[in-house]
Amino acid sequence: MPAPVTPAVAVDAIIELVDRPGRPIVLIERRNPPPGWAIPGGFVDIGETTEDTARREALEETCLDITLVTLLGVYSDPVRDPRGHTIGVVYVAQARGTPRAADDAARVEVFDPRRINVALAFDHGRILQDYNAYRQTGQRPQLIYGKP
Repeated sequence: MPAPVTPAVAVDAIIELVDRPGRPIVLIERRNPPPGWAIPGGFVDIGETTEDTARREALEETCLDITLVTLLGVYSDPVRDPRGHTIGVVYVAQARGTPRAADDAARVEVFDPRRINVALAFDHGRILQDYNAYRQTGQRPQLIYGKP
């Protein structure tokens, strides 16, 4: 039986810097298309868990060792990534230290998550809205594209 054709799976980690006042978050400016700023992340490798992907991509792009806190959500709108149908698994994570841009990140900056003033790639604006609501209420987002 041939392998099924399925969407790609990507994982992102919203990294809170817990050693700074207000727990700002880390965003990267993408080195490769599509352009824009993004939550650090990337594609799952064969044989890798999504949790391991989050930790690997955070280290590769920001030089930060992260601790995963919770799953924020799974984002699956077929048009969320202009490169093709990609399912995004998004975690909230914590780290300490100074991020440095590496690998696919052209730049890295620290932002107050309520005041992001850069152009975001993909559906990361929506994801960060959900994250801000989570920070205020402790509740994860409701289903976005499906029915509860």
